[in-house]
Amino acid sequence: MLLNEEECKIKSGSKLVSIIMGSDSDLDVMKETAKVLEDFEIPFEMTISSAHRSPSRTIEYASNASQQGVEIIIAGAGRAAHLAGVIAAHTILPVIGVPIDSGPLNGVDALYSTVQMPPGVPVATMAIGSGGGRNAGIFAAQMLALKYPALKAKLEDYKSKLAEGVEQKATRLEEFGYEKYNAE
Repeated sequence: MLLNEEECKIKSGSKLVSIIMGSDSDLDVMKETAKVLEDFEIPFEMTISSAHRSPSRTIEYASNASQQGVEIIIAGAGRAAHLAGVIAAHTILPVIGVPIDSGPLNGVDALYSTVQMPPGVPVATMAIGSGGGRNAGIFAAQMLALKYPALKAKLEDYKSKLAEGVEQKATRLEEFGYEKYNAE
């Protein structure tokens, strides 16, 4: 379990991470974030709010998140993608931005909108699309591990399994060669 008994008393009922997306069309990417948080047993909430279509909702959400026990906000949006920046402007919580691969520019516009923040309003920006969604969950876990020791052990185990996977693939490639690697 992520939280020990003392930490549970402190965080009773609180969601440590908030996943917010600009539209329900962003859900396919942002569910990757949710899966990672579930794997690490990190309590989270998920909602929809648009920087452009529901700015008052977005500002209110960002302004009140810390009072609700949220420690990190992960915001995913496509196209103009101002969601993470608007949230970062209205909270002191760390904000992780996930550019969604949508629209005619396939997420490049969202990447620029998320990563090019003015000084004083930082957004930790992940890769475009599902990989960025997964990395946002992992990055949130890494930040939370500074406070929650049980999470640190889970991350160390996760990294070990990644390394083991690479070793297995390297052994297979060296044994079968590139021509037969995928044939077996």
